Amino acid sequence: MAADMKDDEIIIEDGIIAGNLYDKHGSQNIVVKYLMDGFHRCLDGLVQQTNALDIHEVGCGEGHLSIGLAQRGKHVRGSDFSSQVIDVARQNAIDSQVDIDFKTASIYDLKPGDDRAELVVCCEVLEHLEEPTKGLEVLSSLAAPYLLVSVPREPLWSCLNMMRGKYLGQLGNTPGHVQKWSKGSFVKFLSAYVDVVQVLNPTPWTMVLCRVR
Repeated sequence: MAADMKDDEIIIEDGIIAGNLYDKHGSQNIVVKYLMDGFHRCLDGLVQQTNALDIHEVGCGEGHLSIGLAQRGKHVRGSDFSSQVIDVARQNAIDSQVDIDFKTASIYDLKPGDDRAELVVCCEVLEHLEEPTKGLEVLSSLAAPYLLVSVPREPLWSCLNMMRGKYLGQLGNTPGHVQKWSKGSFVKFLSAYVDVVQVLNPTPWTMVLCRVR
């Protein structure tokens, strides 16, 4: 069985919330499964569009997306700032019988010489960063030439949290989310550094395929 954090179990590393608060990838809830199916269909379609074989997932968490990509025959590397969630990712990869090179590294410390890839995937990460612009600059330096990013689409994300009775005191804002973007504001943010190829809207996310200039 894949190793995961318990729902709403918060792991703090270096003062930062690490990993997923809710195991949306393994959830048996019919609504969550429907939403995640939409997320994965969009992700798979954009990955196929790039024809990339070499992929680096930045902020890989417990490794679910990396494992799915490896199972599709891609050469995948994964990195995350949290050594605790990287340990979980490594065990999940072993359990899934795929070979993925995981390492512990902050997004801010990644370097083109070691970490560049045909396709850089960074999903559910930028909203956690105190310095998202710096993070995007690093990501664009690694992408050769494609970058695929996703973030929660606000205010829809927070509204859905409140509808399920979560984080009411924070108006639905998930703990650890320090940035909020609508679809339009996120595309504008990306466009300052990369060329936007395609924008998809799997509820409740904004997912964007970019190409470095």
